[in-house]
Amino acid sequence: MSEEKQLTLNQLLNLDNQQLSVAKVKFNQNNGEVEPINDFLNDPEMVNNQWLFWRNKNRYFNVGDLAICLIKLRNDQWLLTTIKKVTKELDVTKGVNYEGQELAEYKALYGRVVLQYHKGHQVQVRKFQGIEDQLIVSQILPTVYDGTVFPGYDNICLSYDQLADIIKKEPMDWINALKAQKAVYLITDKATGKLYVGSATGKEMLLERWQNYVDNGHGGNKDLVRLVEEEGFDYIKKNFQYSLLENFNSVVDDNIVLEREKWWKKVLRSREYGYNKN
Repeated sequence: MSEEKQLTLNQLLNLDNQQLSVAKVKFNQNNGEVEPINDFLNDPEMVNNQWLFWRNKNRYFNVGDLAICLIKLRNDQWLLTTIKKVTKELDVTKGVNYEGQELAEYKALYGRVVLQYHKGHQVQVRKFQGIEDQLIVSQILPTVYDGTVFPGYDNICLSYDQLADIIKKEPMDWINALKAQKAVYLITDKATGKLYVGSATGKEMLLERWQNYVDNGHGGNKDLVRLVEEEGFDYIKKNFQYSLLENFNSVVDDNIVLEREKWWKKVLRSREYGYNKN
């Protein structure tokens, strides 16, 4: 069987030759102070205007160019937020230097298309034609990105508020992922460094287990129950972090998962120095 071909951004957009010749991609990422994704969640237009059209020394665009705006999510993942035709240059340095008209025909894609691209260059703007085969469509979200895109099991690292938001909003990719895997998970108390190692093997597996922590903060664990009683639920909300040590297919025998849980308790010494007592 032949390998399935990956979908590129331009296969999705289907730009014609003239558009391709003037299309440029602006890669927006942390500027030392602010993450553009946080600005997007609060005010998308701040990204689609200030981040896209900000100029320091270099002139990034010319009038007539198509400016494709990407913002970094994590690692090599980028979110498409808008495509604008540059209509005016303002001759501004260290400020917003352009005006543009958004391409309405792609509006349904803005904030929903997640791309895979390894940015091995320092420059913020690249000609689209030079990298079009490298911009791979990783995911098309059912709705505009709200901060909860599933990053893959190996990259789960959530605060209490992030986990609670996922449980409340029920984004399809997260919910389907969490209820499809058995797992050995790790809870970290960021205030003290204490660890708790647990396992998820129930009917809805990881989703069901983590739902318990969102509901009461302790999931029935004796030491965590005591911590909630002594310090309050707000302590959990402020200091707890949730991640995975190992995940397993749903058909894996529960005993294998439980044995791996014991192993991680031993390796991390979470019985001696953490919140595990058994």
